[in-house]
Amino acid sequence: MNPKTGIFFGPPLAVLTAAQTNTLQISGKINRTAERYLAVMRHHGLDLSQAERACLAHVCNIGFMAPQEIGELAFEVRNTDFECEGLDRQALALKLEAASFADLVAVVEELGF
Repeated sequence: MNPKTGIFFGPPLAVLTAAQTNTLQISGKINRTAERYLAVMRHHGLDLSQAERACLAHVCNIGFMAPQEIGELAFEVRNTDFECEGLDRQALALKLEAASFADLVAVVEELGF
């Protein structure tokens, strides 16, 4: 268990905890949400080659990936000029289009974006 830590409540956390009225309720809501999020990350993702990972890292290299940007990964892969040995951008784009949003989030998280 981590010691108490101050946390900045940006808009997503403010919305998530809006119905909670005290510190214990807020803490519980955040911890339940984090536990479920970690479970989603364990159960989702895509089997990607090193070349596909390199392409996605290039596309995601802007840093923070907003949900809308994650949903547009296939479009970005089709439009990038990134090339490397073993990469089939069209096949990767099709794989991304067929993936669930949870799969795409898991990929972006795994790549560190």
